[in-house]
Amino acid sequence: FTADERPLIAQIWGKEPKNFRKTAEQLADGTFARELGLPEGVNFAGVDLNMGCPEKSAVKNGCCVALVNDRPLAHEIIEATREGLAGRLPLSVKTRLGFNEIDLTWLEFLLGHDLAALAIHGRTRKEMSKVPAHWDSIGQAKELRDKLAPNTLLIGNGDVVNRKHGEQLAEQHGLDGIMIGRGIFHDPFAFSQNSQWESFTPAQRFELYEKHVKLYEQTWNGDGPHIQTLNKFCKTYINGFDGAKEAREQLMSATSTTELTDFLNRLA
Repeated sequence: FTADERPLIAQIWGKEPKNFRKTAEQLADGTFARELGLPEGVNFAGVDLNMGCPEKSAVKNGCCVALVNDRPLAHEIIEATREGLAGRLPLSVKTRLGFNEIDLTWLEFLLGHDLAALAIHGRTRKEMSKVPAHWDSIGQAKELRDKLAPNTLLIGNGDVVNRKHGEQLAEQHGLDGIMIGRGIFHDPFAFSQNSQWESFTPAQRFELYEKHVKLYEQTWNGDGPHIQTLNKFCKTYINGFDGAKEAREQLMSATSTTELTDFLNRLA
């Protein structure tokens, strides 16, 4: 994030309630905001609990979406976080529809905790991102929300390609909001009212990717993740025109940001 972004939500995960309580206290009292360089007097606007990540090692350790199968612990974590926040910041949860299969009782369980918001990724852990999101089930979750927790905002997530598409889904299913995830890898302007991405020339795409690379270098000052971290973004920018595949192969062979920038300048 950058210091002028607002509002900023902190998402936390793990499995030790005492750690959630302590972290929530430090988020609520501004400790982390000061450590991370937010402007004076500015704090996080809320805290979100990650109970949806399907990553193998997290699940193996009983974290994130594994909490679907350990509801007593999930309850402890929610309550410990709430105690740490002490009413100073709102609390939300992001989750999936279930573990191996769609399980609306899991959503009922979460809705029973008086959350400020519940974000639902429309797939189970087993499905990962290999099947289309089940928006019909998110619609069922909305019905449960209306009945059990009308004050909890409901946010849908899964296969949302851009803002217009998200707004259509929100209206169709009666949701309070939409979360865009992988859609940003297909359109860097996915959050815009009217994205112009499809009309970008190859030169404009190279230029925008170069800006990304320079921001990466400025942010990490040569001490960041390996250059290959940037490879996953390459196809976002370099696609949709003749020669894009060959250009990507050259760019992804770079061993430093300097080399990557040189390649981009030559290609442009």
